[in-house]
Amino acid sequence: MTDEAIPAATLVVWRDPGSGDADQSQILVVERSATMAFAAGAIVFPGGRVDAADQALAEALGRPSDAAKITAIRETIEETAVIPALRGAGDPALGGELQRALLEGSDFAALLTQFRLEPDLDALTPFARWMPAFKQPRKFDTMFFLAPAPAGDWQPSPQPGECVAAEWAAPSELLERIDRGDASAIFPTKRNLERLAMHAALSSALSDAQAHSLETIIPWVEEIDGVRHVRIPEGRGYPVISEPLATAFRA
Repeated sequence: MTDEAIPAATLVVWRDPGSGDADQSQILVVERSATMAFAAGAIVFPGGRVDAADQALAEALGRPSDAAKITAIRETIEETAVIPALRGAGDPALGGELQRALLEGSDFAALLTQFRLEPDLDALTPFARWMPAFKQPRKFDTMFFLAPAPAGDWQPSPQPGECVAAEWAAPSELLERIDRGDASAIFPTKRNLERLAMHAALSSALSDAQAHSLETIIPWVEEIDGVRHVRIPEGRGYPVISEPLATAFRA
């Protein structure tokens, strides 16, 4: 294990009521395979580590500081076949084609050129930055972004081997499943679901994101009423800022 944090990015793809058959806002999530080294079996937002090719593409686009946004878009396509924030990607069938090509090792930048697609990096709004510092096999420094869902009927398809499910679901519904024990989630996911569940529309969630600091959230352990809790700072937009250590990393 190394103490060096791995740069990563994750994307909350949001669709407002009226999209598909939803009567309330929904977000895109995946359930990770039970065999994965990180967050095994948990519900998470699509995402992954920032790689050198993402950095190179960001630099080629003249946006060298936005490699994490490239990662968030690419990983969402790989894990769900839903295409966020790419101009020219209006056909949901293209999602499966790009997903297959990426999983077979095709270069993302080359695919963008081949299909005449253009990243809309300004469509991604930073929502939070987390870096849990507990002694785990991998420590990630993760940027969370918000983006609108693409127009049309996009049916998620999970990445074989890494994800066992991909779906649109309301944040409140996901929290209910976790509370019932029908699903699991790690501490950062639960806190972000609670924050997202406060908003009825993307516009409200975006306003919330813009109203709060993006200073890195590093949870710590603190004893509260004789019980060890995992805590995060107050005033960062989160309605729940602590949870008993016994359940903090799986619920």
